[in-house]
Amino acid sequence: MVQPPFKGVITALITPFRNGAVDEEAFVGLVERQIAAGVHGFVPVGTTGETATLSHDEHRRVVELCVETARGRAFVIAGAGANATDEAIGLVGHAKTVGADAALVVAPYYNRPSQEGLYQHFKAINDAVQLPVVTYNVPSRTAVDISNETLERLSALPNVIGVKDATGDMPRASMQRITCGPEWNLLSGDDLSALGYMAHGGHGVISVTSNVAPEACVAMIEACQQGAWETALYWQDRLIRLHRALFFDASPAPTKAALAMLGVCTDETRLPITPCSDAVRPQVEAAMREAGVI
Repeated sequence: MVQPPFKGVITALITPFRNGAVDEEAFVGLVERQIAAGVHGFVPVGTTGETATLSHDEHRRVVELCVETARGRAFVIAGAGANATDEAIGLVGHAKTVGADAALVVAPYYNRPSQEGLYQHFKAINDAVQLPVVTYNVPSRTAVDISNETLERLSALPNVIGVKDATGDMPRASMQRITCGPEWNLLSGDDLSALGYMAHGGHGVISVTSNVAPEACVAMIEACQQGAWETALYWQDRLIRLHRALFFDASPAPTKAALAMLGVCTDETRLPITPCSDAVRPQVEAAMREAGVI
């Protein structure tokens, strides 16, 4: 059986800032820390990377820096979504040019396209750039849901290879295994429910928590892959409060606060995201202790 290409823990990287600019040194250090912990891949400039507040030049530079730093030791699925199809095509094209392994393309947000519009959006990207594309379905942010029927249609396109599913509707993965076939890449987009998604046949998770606790996240997902469910539950129980705490304030502010506690980067964010509130920080720290990070 042909196996999907992307598995395991894929970190949705934050973008570190210092004095208003992208902190490239801290970003490289973050990637190296992740690789040392055994993560399998990266998503630079996704939602967690505050891509909405990056300039196009900054966006491209972060993708380039991720590819250069990873150097094939982990795969790179570059964030390349936009709510204008031509803009998304340009970002996917850049990802291919600099050597990314794939692109993560979110459903067009705010426009609220029809299912046919969603299909045509991804088909246009498929036709324009020869690079694997992972669709990103996150209705809570985009106000549109890519239906399983549309994903089935997309799975027939040569370059659309899978989904990052942040719907929280885990049985969808089981249906997609049946309708999209064994080569369809099933990636959870939600740390809280990743354990259940793996049980439904998922191949991995695009994780926010692994920025902070990469070793523990790797241990949990690898246990799932091995069918060691008691071990996976052990790690789930250690991580569950951290999964939740990292969203007690607008993401990625709590994640950056956690990384600042670890000395990885500053806790600086860009408006309209503000730094993690003082009320949330103690909860993040307590969750980090429970997860064994500090």
